[in-house]
Amino acid sequence: MIPGSKSDHPGFRKSFLFAMQGFRTAVTTERNIKVMLAAGACAVVAGIVVGLDLLSWAVVILCCGVVIMAELFNTAVETVVDLVSPEFHPLAGRAKDIAAAAVWVLSTLVAVVGVLVFVNAIFFD
Repeated sequence: MIPGSKSDHPGFRKSFLFAMQGFRTAVTTERNIKVMLAAGACAVVAGIVVGLDLLSWAVVILCCGVVIMAELFNTAVETVVDLVSPEFHPLAGRAKDIAAAAVWVLSTLVAVVGVLVFVNAIFFD
């Protein structure tokens, strides 16, 4: 596709199918995506068990989605780095480490938010 060229862009349906294909590829090939999805599923089950209110559900679902999105971005960055630098290069390693660090920082913050949401639901509701 050429940027700015309308004739080469796929339609909405085809773009959606490409996105689903990308998600399916990430889930089948990347361990960390599976871990994030499992953690999200655990958060949903825990939310059902403690009876989260509507706002807490919104926070939990948003946090899960953002972490999975960050992991998808990290996977995309690592894939592009591997494409342009198939042999080891310190800058390629640095780019991949920084992308992974972004997911780690976000995951840490989301864990703190999760603790706050569930402590509130268990002890203060």
